[in-house]
Amino acid sequence: MVISADTSFLFSLYGNDAHTPRALAWLKLKRRALTLTTLNEYELANALRFAEYRKVIAKGEANLFWSQFEADCASGRLIIKICNLANVVDEAKRISATHTLTGGHRGFDILHVATALHLGAIEFLTFDAQQKKLAEAEGLKVPL
Repeated sequence: MVISADTSFLFSLYGNDAHTPRALAWLKLKRRALTLTTLNEYELANALRFAEYRKVIAKGEANLFWSQFEADCASGRLIIKICNLANVVDEAKRISATHTLTGGHRGFDILHVATALHLGAIEFLTFDAQQKKLAEAEGLKVPL
């Protein structure tokens, strides 16, 4: 079973925010690998750096949290898959045409859902309420 996640979940898992206890509890209960892509890697790394820039996290914590992410990749807790971007964007175009006028969805949120579908995910982890609605509308289970 493929489980995918967006950056809100990953930031909570690695960046320490209000949702961190829920993210850690989910990970402890499931003990399943999350399947991610280079899009997740890019956006998480940037979110950590941006949080440090805005002083949401302390100086040096972006690198510390990124090291923890890399360690989880190396241990197999996180699996990074390569996706064909053109195929993901085609799926994102379909999702946007189907849902954005009625649901008001942002581009990166659509890309994350499209990527999860492209990976064959069954579950999608997010703390973003709008993205949860979108993922569920596309048939993904969102347990959080």
